[in-house]
Amino acid sequence: MSSIRLLRTFSAVASEGSFAAAAARVALTQAAVGQQMRALEGTLRRPLFERQGKVVVLNEAGRDLVPQVRRLLATWDQMLAGPEGAQAMAGTVHLGAVVSAIRPLIRATVTLKARHPDLDLHVLAAKSIELIERVQSGQLDAAIAVREPGLGSDLAWTPLYAEPMVLIAPRKLEGSSPRLILQRQPFIRFDPAQHTGRLVERTLRRVRVKPQEFLELNALESILDLVRSGLGVAVVPLLRDARWHTDAKLRVIEIPRAEERRIALVQRRDAAKGHIVAALVREFQGKLPG
Repeated sequence: MSSIRLLRTFSAVASEGSFAAAAARVALTQAAVGQQMRALEGTLRRPLFERQGKVVVLNEAGRDLVPQVRRLLATWDQMLAGPEGAQAMAGTVHLGAVVSAIRPLIRATVTLKARHPDLDLHVLAAKSIELIERVQSGQLDAAIAVREPGLGSDLAWTPLYAEPMVLIAPRKLEGSSPRLILQRQPFIRFDPAQHTGRLVERTLRRVRVKPQEFLELNALESILDLVRSGLGVAVVPLLRDARWHTDAKLRVIEIPRAEERRIALVQRRDAAKGHIVAALVREFQGKLPG
């Protein structure tokens, strides 16, 4: 039985969370998946799963094996593909993105998949810090995340675009001075424990204002809904695909010398799928609004 085939099935089980779901992905029966996983455990001479009745989950050894297996599979797929550009791209790539970037990423993956049918692309949305941790552990091949300074030297970053911090206020609110508005209106703060929240705080310091704290949240859409309802104002990053200027209930006010949230693609420096990720970045940048 091919070792590569066993590893592909193991990777599918790790991604899908069950033998049944993995069976559909690798075109096997559930029983065949179970047989392959027992064969893999026998080859490695250690259990990889915890079995409780019909429920099977990865144990600690199995979880530790996931990034190693995916790197091996990536290297194998790259060997099969030969020199970059010699033939169609193939293999499985696990990607992630912050919510604000998920739409152009999905469009980019659809375009790349149409051009290279043997590519198996998986996309998930999550918070930036979770995405970075998954890239570092090998669970993701690459992710579009908020670039944070001081992270591990094992990561490589490709800048994509920047989102300036702006003041969001109810449309009916009069006045154009960000400083006066922030002084006089209830302020809805983005969670200061998050990188975006720290950018908000640095922007407030540049404006030299201490706002009237009203509420603290870590969900951008929830903040926008409260501002639309006239309950306060907020400083948030101007999302690349946002249409807030045409929103009948919002005002977008530029802040002089505001901080910027920098969005970048992050991958491990030892990633084996660099040519696929590079092609995806090109497609992603082409899907961004002007």
